[in-house]
Amino acid sequence: VGDRLKPVPRRRAVLTAVVVSYPVAVSLNVLFVIAELAPLVKVGGIGDVGGSLPRALRRLGHDVRVALPYYAVIDRQRVAAERLGSLPQGATIWQTEVHGVPVYLIEHEAFGREEVYGYDDDPARFLAFCDALLSSAEALAWRPDLLHLHDWHPGFIATRLRDRPEHPWAHLPLISTIHNLAFTGSFDAAFAREHGLAGGALASPGGLEPELPYSGLGQAILHATLVSTVSPTYAREILTEPFGGDLAPLLQRLGDRLSGILNGIDAEEYDPARDAHLAAMFDAERLDQRIENKRALQRQLSLPLEDDVPLVGMVSRLYWQKGPDLAVAAIERLLSTHRSDGHPPRLQFVALGKGDEEHERPLAELAARHPQQVAVRIDFDLPLGQLIYGGCDLYLMPSRYEPCGLGQLIAMRYGAVPVVHRTGGLADSVEPFDATRASGTGFVFEQESPAAISSALEEAFAVYAATTAWRELQARCMAQDFSWDSSARQYSKLYERAVRLRSSAATSEEARAG
Repeated sequence: VGDRLKPVPRRRAVLTAVVVSYPVAVSLNVLFVIAELAPLVKVGGIGDVGGSLPRALRRLGHDVRVALPYYAVIDRQRVAAERLGSLPQGATIWQTEVHGVPVYLIEHEAFGREEVYGYDDDPARFLAFCDALLSSAEALAWRPDLLHLHDWHPGFIATRLRDRPEHPWAHLPLISTIHNLAFTGSFDAAFAREHGLAGGALASPGGLEPELPYSGLGQAILHATLVSTVSPTYAREILTEPFGGDLAPLLQRLGDRLSGILNGIDAEEYDPARDAHLAAMFDAERLDQRIENKRALQRQLSLPLEDDVPLVGMVSRLYWQKGPDLAVAAIERLLSTHRSDGHPPRLQFVALGKGDEEHERPLAELAARHPQQVAVRIDFDLPLGQLIYGGCDLYLMPSRYEPCGLGQLIAMRYGAVPVVHRTGGLADSVEPFDATRASGTGFVFEQESPAAISSALEEAFAVYAATTAWRELQARCMAQDFSWDSSARQYSKLYERAVRLRSSAATSEEARAG
């Protein structure tokens, strides 16, 4: 989750759903501790995880509940929250329900600000949240069997529990899920002394740099029973310094305690057959109706109405990680290459997003140079984003690295063929197109360069011109199952393994004590 991002516009948060339980080997009480939960508050993809994965796990029979800060950006007028009581740190705990999932909201002055993240004192803010949540354990009429911590924000829970063996949750198995290693919640020795982080919790494993544990994420990794990431490829990538950064040596020590589980998407929320933001709803059996969305997108963005011109879409946060500069250079490269008849290439490109000005400006300038072929909107615009998914022919994701990525999953569900960099979850979810075998679900480029992107797009344009092969490719994309149910089953197995490991460790500790 980027510390420079802004929350999406507020939406009604209190929703209910019928939970259907299916038997699992072990039914567990699981406390999700996470910084975002859509639709209460969402800055990035972690908000989608917080809003969807607990529901899928509850369908398997687990009693999953979620805890997060009660941010000022959460509209209290639209949240039917019940006050459970006061907490020692000047905090208050509230309970509400989102999509049938019980949610605990920790209200604290540290979160009474206009933004969710982006403050110099973020480590102190989230440490206050962790302390307040831990102090609520005795008051809750529910006890977890397992704690599931997401990213660095709840990592201090692992620290405190290590140092407080008397706490009711101290001996519970703990899962730490890494959503993006670019953000670790780092702190220094002065912060540790000020906030009572004990020396033992900050001890680095033998032979490693002593500074490695000095971050919220480092604490979560160091003291977790098991660690997971949001895709199998990213789990391998973060063992190397380019992806794992300073924490790579610590992650390498985990061995088989590190795994990757690909994120899913909410199949009900992202459904082209029921999406009211589309000009024409459709499914795999009604692909002919999809063209109406392309025409609506062209009209809305003042592009020529051309059914047979391949339309490339991109919906992205505009930051270095996402590679918008690579996209600009690749599209410029294609538009600067005229055909033998002297006309420009048949191509349209639309982009929607917001982020760093250094990446917003080149996109706007690209559109100004090519107004008949490029349209750019610097904004967060959910309806337009959905129309791009439903109307573009190709969906471009030039990310330099991508722990999982949701755009390619949504695009495939909406019949837009992805063009992606082979990295992280993009590599795990998009199978390269193979004409000889009539297989694959997209176009994958290996190199992080404009030339590689433009080459992949040219390959895609050639297939687009072959109507039958293109329609078959779209159908394969839409047939993929990226719902949360598959991911939830894998998490359920991870929970069971964590319980076994913690039980074995407890038995060993008792034997040594005896």
